Amino acid sequence: MESCPSIKNILLLDSEGKRVAAKYYSDDWPTNSAKEAFEKAVYTKTLKTNARTEAEIGMFENNIVVYKFIQDLHFFVTGGEDENELILATVLQGFFDAVGILLRGNVEKKEALENLDLILLCMDEIIDGGIILETDANIIAGKVASNSMDSGASLSEQTISQALATAREHLTRSLLT
Repeated sequence: MESCPSIKNILLLDSEGKRVAAKYYSDDWPTNSAKEAFEKAVYTKTLKTNARTEAEIGMFENNIVVYKFIQDLHFFVTGGEDENELILATVLQGFFDAVGILLRGNVEKKEALENLDLILLCMDEIIDGGIILETDANIIAGKVASNSMDSGASLSEQTISQALATAREHLTRSLLT
């Protein structure tokens, strides 16, 4: 009998291999130091690869790791050695695209840290207890955005960076039409 695909962890690291956001769904790494060691080792192993245009897949410590980089952020999804790589890659792409939507295309460490709550909510919308819930980036971003702020919030209720991003979007739209 086949079981439901499961994820062991989902990681977002910076360009130095330090944790920006991470969720673990497996007891394979029982302590925080074990988790940090895994993150550093996975980062070191994937550092010299070119995973900027499309996701790369690798085996690491009897786990399948699917990863992709953008700017100074490194996205990782880890599954067991028997997991389907395409499913892991779909989860990674959903996470990657949802973060891009939520950060309004400005996917870099500074912006990610300023919106860490959105990224953590994004992880929660994709995976719950290792079980994949959703992989469609638009649905994930929509759920996160509706949970984090009223879509009809006035500019006075938004942070300065959100207001500037909103203004930039409106200007871009008006220039393109």
